[in-house]
Amino acid sequence: MVYEKEDPSFAANQGKYCGIFICWLLGNGCLFGFNSMLTIEDYYIYLFPKYHPTRVVTLTYQPFVLATTTIFTYHEAKVNTRLRNLAGYTLFLLSSFAAIILDVATSGRGGMAPFIGICIIAAAFGVADGHVQGGMTGDLSLMCPEFIQSFFAGLAASGAITSALRLVTKAAFENSRDGLRKGAMLFASISCFFELLCVLLYAFIFPKLPIVKYYRSKAASEGSLTVTADLAAGGIQNRPNPTSEEDPACVERLSTKQLLLQNIDYALDMFLIYILTLSIFPGFLAEDTGSHSLGSWYALVLIASYNVWDLIGRYVPLIEQIKLRSRKGLLVAVVSRLLLIPAFYYTAKYGDQGWMIMLTSFLGLSNGYLTVCVLTEAPKGYKGPEQNALGNLLVLCLLGGIFCGAVLDWVWLIGKGW
Repeated sequence: MVYEKEDPSFAANQGKYCGIFICWLLGNGCLFGFNSMLTIEDYYIYLFPKYHPTRVVTLTYQPFVLATTTIFTYHEAKVNTRLRNLAGYTLFLLSSFAAIILDVATSGRGGMAPFIGICIIAAAFGVADGHVQGGMTGDLSLMCPEFIQSFFAGLAASGAITSALRLVTKAAFENSRDGLRKGAMLFASISCFFELLCVLLYAFIFPKLPIVKYYRSKAASEGSLTVTADLAAGGIQNRPNPTSEEDPACVERLSTKQLLLQNIDYALDMFLIYILTLSIFPGFLAEDTGSHSLGSWYALVLIASYNVWDLIGRYVPLIEQIKLRSRKGLLVAVVSRLLLIPAFYYTAKYGDQGWMIMLTSFLGLSNGYLTVCVLTEAPKGYKGPEQNALGNLLVLCLLGGIFCGAVLDWVWLIGKGW
């Protein structure tokens, strides 16, 4: 079937709200499995009290997601985006299932061998995330801004949903025998179901939406090769653009290096946002905030507060009047956020739990708000292939910040012993 051009204003909006919802679900699935591992940190701390599981699992995950994303960013112009994303979501599904198999095989016992198994699963989540997060961001960057906003809102929603479920399961199983383990297995089971849903949605529903076919066809006409398989899945036979032979400049694109130099401030924004966030969340919040009246619920409440406000922050830019568009303004806001480091240090040392919850909420709110502002503003004014490349670059900077932040998270342990 050959794609026949429709009225652009009609094709560019048909199926938009369905696409926004699917992008939210796909974003949710991108981090649901790994967020489940982080949210059941109380179970892993119980099983592996000497190994700092929250910090080690996060640090194990990061090199794999960063290395995978770097490879794909370098080769993004030639990568089959459809195959990349499907491989990533399938690996998420298999990794979540492996967490259940490992726990059943070890009967919920601790020790070095099971902990290594947990780290291997975290590494597999990292490889899957390296496939999906950059691939989806690049793909959605060439579509309407609402898609990428919804995808990153879904990323935050995965944290908020897993935190809410964890509070429910902790309350339900707290007084039962083996309660922590039952809650953890419930999480892994829900994660498996959700990742299967994402595979089906991306494979069979998303590519057939008229708005998605419109934007991918537009990108193909501008010289993009990454959308070819997705167009075929949507029932469109990609044809060479006849104007490309008359005017070769119409399919020329800036190199990745040129895009980076033109958007170095946006790249720095993404790096600084996440190096700060991950130097505090989740390790510092889980282990270094002291003991308070909430007891074992304290760390879970802090993590839930961060996740909920991170989700809210990603919807705030939808209010046009308060969306930050200025490149200088974004950079100033991101750099000013570094003041949260001494704020957390002194609040943990001298403040009560109310102040810590408020500070954690602001950490999440600012993280979500600034992320969406940068990712929706940066691709404007570029052609489809350039938007895809820029989306991959910004995600690479985001993940680089996460990796460095996870390393710096260990600095809080100085003077406290291993």
